[in-house]
Amino acid sequence: MPHDPRQATHEAVQAVWRIEAAKIIAGVARLVRDVGLAEELAQDALVAALEHWPKDGLPDNPGAWLMATAKHRALDKLRADALHQRKHEELGADLDALQAHVVPDFVDGLDAKRADDIGDDLLRLIFTACHPVLSTEARVALTLRLLGGLSTDEIARAFLASEPTIAQRIVRAKRTLSAARVPFEVPQAAERAERLDSVLEVIYLVFNEGYSATAGDDWMRPALCDEALRLGRVLAGLVPAEGEAHGLVALMEIQASRLHARTDAEGRPVLLLDQDRSRWDPLLIRRGLAALERSAAAGAASARGPYALQAAIAACHARAHRADETDWPQIVALYDALVQVHPSPVVELNRAVAVGMAFGPAAALEIVDQLRADASLARYPWLPSVRGDLLVKLGRPAEARAEFEAAAGLTRNKREQQLLLERARDCR
Repeated sequence: MPHDPRQATHEAVQAVWRIEAAKIIAGVARLVRDVGLAEELAQDALVAALEHWPKDGLPDNPGAWLMATAKHRALDKLRADALHQRKHEELGADLDALQAHVVPDFVDGLDAKRADDIGDDLLRLIFTACHPVLSTEARVALTLRLLGGLSTDEIARAFLASEPTIAQRIVRAKRTLSAARVPFEVPQAAERAERLDSVLEVIYLVFNEGYSATAGDDWMRPALCDEALRLGRVLAGLVPAEGEAHGLVALMEIQASRLHARTDAEGRPVLLLDQDRSRWDPLLIRRGLAALERSAAAGAASARGPYALQAAIAACHARAHRADETDWPQIVALYDALVQVHPSPVVELNRAVAVGMAFGPAAALEIVDQLRADASLARYPWLPSVRGDLLVKLGRPAEARAEFEAAAGLTRNKREQQLLLERARDCR
Protein backbone atom coordinates (compact mmCIF):
# COMPACT_ATOMS: atom_id res chain seq x y z
CA MET A 1 0.00 0.00 0.00
CA PRO A 2 1.55 3.37 -1.01
CA HIS A 3 2.60 5.66 1.80
CA ASP A 4 0.29 8.66 2.27
CA PRO A 5 2.42 11.76 3.05
CA ARG A 6 -0.61 13.67 4.33
CA GLN A 7 -1.36 10.88 6.79
CA ALA A 8 2.28 10.85 7.87
CA THR A 9 2.15 14.61 8.47
CA HIS A 10 -1.09 14.24 10.40
CA GLU A 11 0.52 11.63 12.64
CA ALA A 12 3.53 13.91 13.14
CA VAL A 13 1.21 16.76 14.18
CA GLN A 14 -0.48 14.52 16.73
CA ALA A 15 2.88 13.32 18.08
CA VAL A 16 4.15 16.89 18.47
CA TRP A 17 0.89 17.87 20.13
CA ARG A 18 1.14 15.10 22.71
CA ILE A 19 4.62 16.30 23.66
CA GLU A 20 4.06 20.06 23.48
CA ALA A 21 0.39 20.49 24.51
CA ALA A 22 1.02 21.16 28.19
CA LYS A 23 3.73 23.76 27.52
CA ILE A 24 1.58 25.53 24.93
CA ILE A 25 -1.53 25.63 27.13
CA ALA A 26 0.55 26.78 30.10
CA GLY A 27 2.25 29.52 28.09
CA VAL A 28 -1.05 30.83 26.74
CA ALA A 29 -2.75 30.60 30.13
CA ARG A 30 -0.13 32.98 31.51
CA LEU A 31 -1.39 35.56 29.00
CA VAL A 32 -5.15 35.03 29.23
CA ARG A 33 -5.28 33.87 32.90
CA ASP A 34 -7.98 31.30 32.03
CA VAL A 35 -7.15 27.60 31.61
CA GLY A 36 -10.28 26.82 29.58
CA LEU A 37 -9.68 29.67 27.14
CA ALA A 38 -5.98 28.75 26.92
CA GLU A 39 -6.88 25.23 25.86
CA GLU A 40 -9.27 26.53 23.19
CA LEU A 41 -6.59 28.80 21.77
CA ALA A 42 -4.04 25.97 21.82
CA GLN A 43 -6.53 23.77 20.00
CA ASP A 44 -6.89 26.54 17.39
CA ALA A 45 -3.14 26.32 16.84
CA LEU A 46 -3.42 22.55 16.44
CA VAL A 47 -6.14 23.00 13.80
CA ALA A 48 -3.93 25.53 12.00
CA ALA A 49 -1.06 23.00 12.00
CA LEU A 50 -3.35 20.35 10.52
CA GLU A 51 -4.27 22.82 7.78
CA HIS A 52 -0.81 24.20 6.97
CA TRP A 53 1.76 21.49 7.65
CA PRO A 54 0.49 18.97 5.07
CA LYS A 55 0.84 21.72 2.40
CA ASP A 56 3.89 23.61 3.67
CA GLY A 57 5.80 20.78 5.33
CA LEU A 58 6.88 20.44 8.96
CA PRO A 59 8.53 23.58 10.36
CA ASP A 60 12.06 23.34 11.72
CA ASN A 61 10.74 23.75 15.27
CA PRO A 62 7.17 22.40 15.38
CA GLY A 63 6.70 23.15 19.08
CA ALA A 64 7.78 26.77 18.62
CA TRP A 65 5.43 27.11 15.63
CA LEU A 66 2.48 25.87 17.69
CA MET A 67 3.40 28.12 20.61
CA ALA A 68 3.75 31.21 18.43
CA THR A 69 0.47 30.50 16.65
CA ALA A 70 -1.40 29.95 19.91
CA LYS A 71 0.03 33.15 21.38
CA HIS A 72 -0.94 35.10 18.27
CA ARG A 73 -4.48 33.81 18.79
CA ALA A 74 -4.30 34.85 22.45
CA LEU A 75 -3.14 38.36 21.54
CA ASP A 76 -5.94 38.66 18.99
CA LYS A 77 -8.42 37.57 21.64
CA LEU A 78 -7.08 40.07 24.16
CA ARG A 79 -7.28 42.86 21.56
CA ALA A 80 -10.85 41.96 20.71
CA ASP A 81 -11.80 41.94 24.39
CA ALA A 82 -10.07 45.27 24.90
CA LEU A 83 -11.99 46.80 21.99
CA HIS A 84 -15.24 45.38 23.27
CA GLN A 85 -14.64 46.95 26.67
CA ARG A 86 -13.57 50.23 25.10
CA LYS A 87 -10.14 49.91 26.64
CA HIS A 88 -8.20 49.41 23.47
CA GLU A 89 -6.27 52.64 23.77
CA GLU A 90 -5.12 51.71 27.27
CA LEU A 91 -4.11 48.17 26.47
CA GLY A 92 -3.08 48.37 22.84
CA ALA A 93 0.41 49.64 23.49
CA ASP A 94 0.99 47.00 26.17
CA LEU A 95 -0.25 44.23 23.89
CA ASP A 96 1.92 45.40 21.00
CA ALA A 97 4.91 45.43 23.32
CA LEU A 98 3.99 41.98 24.60
CA GLN A 99 3.70 40.63 21.06
CA ALA A 100 7.05 42.12 20.10
CA HIS A 101 8.66 40.48 23.12
CA VAL A 102 6.91 37.10 23.29
CA VAL A 103 6.36 35.85 19.75
CA PRO A 104 9.91 36.25 18.36
CA ASP A 105 11.25 34.35 21.36
CA PHE A 106 9.35 31.28 20.27
CA VAL A 107 9.94 31.72 16.56
CA ASP A 108 13.68 32.29 16.83
CA GLY A 109 14.28 29.72 19.60
CA LEU A 110 14.04 29.52 23.37
CA ASP A 111 16.87 30.93 25.42
CA ALA A 112 17.48 29.87 29.02
CA LYS A 113 15.26 32.56 30.50
CA ARG A 114 12.26 31.55 28.38
CA ALA A 115 12.88 27.91 29.26
CA ASP A 116 12.66 28.88 32.92
CA ASP A 117 9.37 30.67 32.19
CA ILE A 118 8.01 27.50 30.59
CA GLY A 119 8.92 25.58 33.74
CA ASP A 120 7.07 28.12 35.85
CA ASP A 121 4.06 28.00 33.52
CA LEU A 122 3.93 24.21 33.65
CA LEU A 123 4.00 24.29 37.42
CA ARG A 124 1.15 26.80 37.44
CA LEU A 125 -0.84 24.58 35.07
CA ILE A 126 -0.28 21.47 37.20
CA PHE A 127 -1.42 23.22 40.38
CA THR A 128 -4.42 24.72 38.58
CA ALA A 129 -5.62 21.47 36.97
CA CYS A 130 -5.32 19.66 40.31
CA HIS A 131 -6.99 22.35 42.41
CA PRO A 132 -8.93 20.92 45.40
CA VAL A 133 -12.03 22.91 44.35
CA LEU A 134 -12.52 20.17 41.73
CA SER A 135 -13.67 16.63 42.46
CA THR A 136 -11.06 13.89 42.21
CA GLU A 137 -12.65 12.60 38.99
CA ALA A 138 -12.59 16.08 37.46
CA ARG A 139 -8.95 16.62 38.45
CA VAL A 140 -7.92 13.33 36.83
CA ALA A 141 -9.77 14.06 33.58
CA LEU A 142 -8.55 17.67 33.35
CA THR A 143 -4.95 16.69 34.13
CA LEU A 144 -4.90 14.05 31.39
CA ARG A 145 -6.48 16.51 28.97
CA LEU A 146 -4.28 19.54 29.67
CA LEU A 147 -1.02 17.97 30.82
CA GLY A 148 -1.13 14.57 29.15
CA GLY A 149 -2.39 15.84 25.80
CA LEU A 150 -4.94 13.01 25.67
CA SER A 151 -8.13 13.40 23.66
CA THR A 152 -11.52 13.08 25.32
CA ASP A 153 -11.99 9.77 23.57
CA GLU A 154 -8.65 8.45 24.87
CA ILE A 155 -9.51 9.42 28.46
CA ALA A 156 -12.94 7.83 28.12
CA ARG A 157 -11.44 4.57 26.84
CA ALA A 158 -8.82 4.53 29.59
CA PHE A 159 -11.41 4.81 32.36
CA LEU A 160 -14.18 2.85 30.60
CA ALA A 161 -16.52 5.83 30.66
CA SER A 162 -18.56 7.26 27.82
CA GLU A 163 -17.04 10.08 25.79
CA PRO A 164 -19.93 12.48 26.58
CA THR A 165 -19.46 11.80 30.30
CA ILE A 166 -15.76 12.66 30.15
CA ALA A 167 -16.42 15.69 27.93
CA GLN A 168 -18.98 17.03 30.40
CA ARG A 169 -16.61 16.38 33.28
CA ILE A 170 -13.85 18.40 31.60
CA VAL A 171 -16.19 21.25 30.64
CA ARG A 172 -17.58 21.44 34.18
CA ALA A 173 -14.06 21.41 35.62
CA LYS A 174 -12.98 24.37 33.50
CA ARG A 175 -16.18 26.25 34.37
CA THR A 176 -15.65 25.54 38.06
CA LEU A 177 -12.11 26.92 37.94
CA SER A 178 -13.35 30.03 36.16
CA ALA A 179 -16.33 30.55 38.49
CA ALA A 180 -14.14 30.08 41.56
CA ARG A 181 -11.64 32.56 40.09
CA VAL A 182 -8.80 30.13 40.73
CA PRO A 183 -5.66 32.12 39.93
CA PHE A 184 -3.18 30.75 37.41
CA GLU A 185 -0.30 30.64 39.83
CA VAL A 186 1.78 28.42 42.07
CA PRO A 187 0.24 28.77 45.54
CA GLN A 188 2.11 30.45 48.34
CA ALA A 189 4.00 28.30 50.82
CA ALA A 190 1.09 28.19 53.26
CA GLU A 191 -1.16 26.54 50.66
CA ARG A 192 1.44 24.63 48.70
CA ALA A 193 1.55 21.48 50.87
CA GLU A 194 -2.19 20.87 50.54
CA ARG A 195 -2.15 21.61 46.83
CA LEU A 196 0.94 19.46 46.26
CA ASP A 197 -0.83 16.58 48.01
CA SER A 198 -3.67 16.98 45.53
CA VAL A 199 -1.29 16.99 42.55
CA LEU A 200 0.54 13.88 43.77
CA GLU A 201 -2.75 12.11 44.44
CA VAL A 202 -4.01 12.75 40.91
CA ILE A 203 -0.81 11.54 39.28
CA TYR A 204 -0.78 8.37 41.40
CA LEU A 205 -4.47 7.71 40.68
CA VAL A 206 -3.68 7.81 36.98
CA PHE A 207 -0.74 5.44 37.49
CA ASN A 208 -2.75 3.01 39.61
CA GLU A 209 -5.54 2.81 37.05
CA GLY A 210 -2.91 1.84 34.51
CA TYR A 211 -1.17 -0.60 36.85
CA SER A 212 -4.33 -2.43 37.97
CA ALA A 213 -7.35 -1.46 35.87
CA THR A 214 -10.55 -1.11 37.86
CA ALA A 215 -12.70 -2.73 35.19
CA GLY A 216 -12.61 -4.10 31.66
CA ASP A 217 -10.89 -6.94 29.81
CA ASP A 218 -7.25 -6.01 30.49
CA TRP A 219 -5.50 -6.19 33.85
CA MET A 220 -3.25 -3.25 33.00
CA ARG A 221 -3.24 -0.16 30.79
CA PRO A 222 0.47 0.62 30.36
CA ALA A 223 -0.20 3.86 28.44
CA LEU A 224 -1.68 5.38 31.59
CA CYS A 225 1.37 4.29 33.59
CA ASP A 226 3.56 6.00 31.00
CA GLU A 227 1.53 9.24 31.21
CA ALA A 228 1.67 9.27 35.01
CA LEU A 229 5.41 8.63 34.99
CA ARG A 230 5.97 11.45 32.54
CA LEU A 231 3.90 13.87 34.65
CA GLY A 232 5.65 12.75 37.83
CA ARG A 233 9.09 13.27 36.33
CA VAL A 234 8.10 16.74 35.09
CA LEU A 235 6.74 17.68 38.52
CA ALA A 236 9.82 16.39 40.37
CA GLY A 237 12.02 18.42 38.03
CA LEU A 238 9.98 21.54 38.74
CA VAL A 239 9.96 21.13 42.55
CA PRO A 240 13.34 19.46 43.27
CA ALA A 241 13.22 20.29 46.98
CA GLU A 242 9.96 18.35 47.54
CA GLY A 243 10.88 14.89 48.82
CA GLU A 244 7.42 13.43 48.23
CA ALA A 245 7.53 14.35 44.53
CA HIS A 246 10.70 12.28 44.19
CA GLY A 247 9.15 9.60 46.40
CA LEU A 248 6.19 9.27 44.04
CA VAL A 249 8.50 9.06 41.02
CA ALA A 250 10.54 6.38 42.79
CA LEU A 251 7.42 4.39 43.59
CA MET A 252 6.09 4.57 40.02
CA GLU A 253 9.47 3.79 38.43
CA ILE A 254 9.93 0.65 40.54
CA GLN A 255 6.36 -0.53 40.09
CA ALA A 256 6.52 0.13 36.35
CA SER A 257 9.65 -2.02 36.17
CA ARG A 258 7.42 -5.06 36.80
CA LEU A 259 4.86 -4.41 34.06
CA HIS A 260 6.21 -6.95 31.57
CA ALA A 261 6.28 -9.66 34.25
CA ARG A 262 2.76 -9.02 35.59
CA THR A 263 1.03 -11.01 32.82
CA ASP A 264 1.78 -14.27 31.07
CA ALA A 265 1.77 -14.91 27.31
CA GLU A 266 -2.05 -15.09 27.32
CA GLY A 267 -2.43 -11.83 29.24
CA ARG A 268 -3.38 -13.52 32.51
CA PRO A 269 -2.24 -11.89 35.76
CA VAL A 270 0.94 -13.11 37.46
CA LEU A 271 1.16 -12.20 41.14
CA LEU A 272 4.29 -10.61 42.60
CA LEU A 273 5.80 -13.69 44.25
CA ASP A 274 5.29 -15.78 41.10
CA GLN A 275 6.83 -13.29 38.66
CA ASP A 276 9.93 -14.00 36.59
CA ARG A 277 12.18 -11.30 38.03
CA SER A 278 14.54 -11.49 35.07
CA ARG A 279 11.74 -9.70 33.17
CA TRP A 280 11.78 -6.75 35.56
CA ASP A 281 13.24 -3.68 33.85
CA PRO A 282 16.65 -2.96 35.46
CA LEU A 283 16.81 0.59 34.06
CA LEU A 284 13.51 1.56 35.70
CA ILE A 285 14.67 -0.03 38.96
CA ARG A 286 17.90 1.99 38.89
CA ARG A 287 15.94 5.15 38.13
CA GLY A 288 13.54 4.39 40.96
CA LEU A 289 16.30 3.79 43.48
CA ALA A 290 18.01 7.01 42.41
CA ALA A 291 14.75 8.92 42.85
CA LEU A 292 14.36 7.36 46.30
CA GLU A 293 17.82 8.68 47.22
CA ARG A 294 16.80 12.15 46.02
CA SER A 295 13.67 11.90 48.15
CA ALA A 296 15.73 11.07 51.23
CA ALA A 297 18.18 13.88 50.48
CA ALA A 298 15.31 16.39 50.28
CA GLY A 299 14.31 15.79 53.90
CA ALA A 300 15.12 13.87 57.06
CA ALA A 301 14.44 10.13 56.86
CA SER A 302 12.24 10.41 59.94
CA ALA A 303 9.99 12.81 58.03
CA ARG A 304 9.41 10.55 55.03
CA GLY A 305 5.94 10.83 53.56
CA PRO A 306 3.61 8.10 52.31
CA TYR A 307 4.95 7.97 48.76
CA ALA A 308 8.56 7.74 49.88
CA LEU A 309 7.65 4.98 52.35
CA GLN A 310 5.76 3.03 49.68
CA ALA A 311 8.74 3.48 47.37
CA ALA A 312 11.00 2.09 50.10
CA ILE A 313 8.73 -0.96 50.32
CA ALA A 314 8.86 -1.38 46.54
CA ALA A 315 12.65 -1.07 46.72
CA CYS A 316 12.81 -4.02 49.14
CA HIS A 317 11.13 -6.15 46.49
CA ALA A 318 13.32 -4.72 43.71
CA ARG A 319 16.54 -5.55 45.57
CA ALA A 320 15.53 -9.19 46.08
CA HIS A 321 16.73 -11.28 43.14
CA ARG A 322 14.43 -14.10 44.22
CA ALA A 323 11.12 -13.96 46.09
CA ASP A 324 12.56 -15.94 49.02
CA GLU A 325 15.26 -13.28 49.48
CA THR A 326 12.71 -10.55 50.27
CA ASP A 327 13.33 -8.76 53.58
CA TRP A 328 9.79 -9.14 54.94
CA PRO A 329 10.55 -7.91 58.49
CA GLN A 330 11.89 -4.68 56.99
CA ILE A 331 8.74 -4.36 54.86
CA VAL A 332 6.59 -4.81 57.99
CA ALA A 333 8.58 -2.05 59.72
CA LEU A 334 8.04 0.25 56.73
CA TYR A 335 4.31 -0.50 56.79
CA ASP A 336 4.28 0.31 60.51
CA ALA A 337 5.71 3.72 59.63
CA LEU A 338 3.27 4.13 56.75
CA VAL A 339 0.29 3.43 59.01
CA GLN A 340 1.46 6.27 61.25
CA VAL A 341 1.68 8.89 58.50
CA HIS A 342 -1.13 7.60 56.27
CA PRO A 343 -3.62 5.50 58.25
CA SER A 344 -5.86 3.56 55.91
CA PRO A 345 -7.61 0.17 55.96
CA VAL A 346 -6.00 -0.65 52.59
CA VAL A 347 -2.54 0.06 54.07
CA GLU A 348 -3.48 -2.17 57.04
CA LEU A 349 -4.47 -4.94 54.63
CA ASN A 350 -1.17 -4.66 52.77
CA ARG A 351 0.62 -4.69 56.10
CA ALA A 352 -1.22 -7.90 56.99
CA VAL A 353 0.17 -9.55 53.85
CA ALA A 354 3.70 -8.58 54.91
CA VAL A 355 3.06 -9.81 58.47
CA GLY A 356 1.93 -13.14 57.02
CA MET A 357 5.14 -13.47 55.02
CA ALA A 358 7.36 -12.41 57.94
CA PHE A 359 5.64 -14.02 60.95
CA GLY A 360 3.21 -16.58 59.58
CA PRO A 361 -0.39 -16.68 58.25
CA ALA A 362 -2.04 -17.03 61.66
CA ALA A 363 -0.74 -13.62 62.80
CA ALA A 364 -1.87 -12.06 59.54
CA LEU A 365 -5.34 -13.63 59.69
CA GLU A 366 -5.98 -11.93 63.05
CA ILE A 367 -5.36 -8.54 61.41
CA VAL A 368 -7.50 -9.37 58.37
CA ASP A 369 -10.41 -10.60 60.50
CA GLN A 370 -10.40 -7.29 62.35
CA LEU A 371 -10.52 -5.43 59.03
CA ARG A 372 -13.66 -7.31 57.98
CA ALA A 373 -15.61 -4.99 60.28
CA ASP A 374 -14.45 -1.91 58.33
CA ALA A 375 -17.35 -0.77 56.13
CA SER A 376 -15.01 0.94 53.65
CA LEU A 377 -13.64 -2.50 52.66
CA ALA A 378 -17.05 -4.12 52.22
CA ARG A 379 -16.78 -4.04 48.41
CA TYR A 380 -12.99 -4.31 48.19
CA PRO A 381 -12.16 -7.60 46.42
CA TRP A 382 -8.64 -7.89 47.80
CA LEU A 383 -9.89 -8.27 51.38
CA PRO A 384 -11.50 -11.71 50.79
CA SER A 385 -8.70 -12.53 48.35
CA VAL A 386 -6.00 -11.97 50.99
CA ARG A 387 -8.08 -13.88 53.55
CA GLY A 388 -8.44 -16.75 51.10
CA ASP A 389 -4.69 -16.90 50.56
CA LEU A 390 -4.05 -17.03 54.30
CA LEU A 391 -6.66 -19.78 54.76
CA VAL A 392 -4.97 -21.86 52.04
CA LYS A 393 -1.68 -21.60 53.93
CA LEU A 394 -3.45 -22.61 57.15
CA GLY A 395 -4.87 -25.74 55.49
CA ARG A 396 -8.51 -24.57 55.38
CA PRO A 397 -9.32 -24.95 51.65
CA ALA A 398 -13.13 -24.97 51.88
CA GLU A 399 -13.16 -21.61 53.64
CA ALA A 400 -10.52 -20.29 51.26
CA ARG A 401 -12.60 -21.29 48.26
CA ALA A 402 -15.57 -19.31 49.55
CA GLU A 403 -13.36 -16.25 50.03
CA PHE A 404 -11.93 -16.41 46.49
CA GLU A 405 -15.42 -16.79 45.04
CA ALA A 406 -16.61 -13.80 47.06
CA ALA A 407 -13.64 -11.76 45.81
CA ALA A 408 -14.40 -12.74 42.20
CA GLY A 409 -17.94 -11.48 42.65
CA LEU A 410 -16.69 -8.07 43.77
CA THR A 411 -14.20 -7.25 41.02
CA ARG A 412 -15.19 -5.62 37.72
CA ASN A 413 -11.96 -6.57 35.97
CA LYS A 414 -12.35 -9.75 33.90
CA ARG A 415 -8.71 -10.84 34.17
CA GLU A 416 -8.75 -10.37 37.91
CA GLN A 417 -12.03 -12.28 38.15
CA GLN A 418 -10.59 -15.20 36.15
CA LEU A 419 -7.55 -15.33 38.44
CA LEU A 420 -9.70 -15.44 41.56
CA LEU A 421 -12.01 -18.12 40.16
CA GLU A 422 -8.98 -20.24 39.22
CA ARG A 423 -7.73 -19.96 42.80
CA ALA A 424 -11.16 -20.99 44.06
CA ARG A 425 -11.12 -24.07 41.80
CA ASP A 426 -7.66 -24.99 43.09
CA CYS A 427 -9.14 -25.22 46.57
CA ARG A 428 -11.51 -28.08 45.73
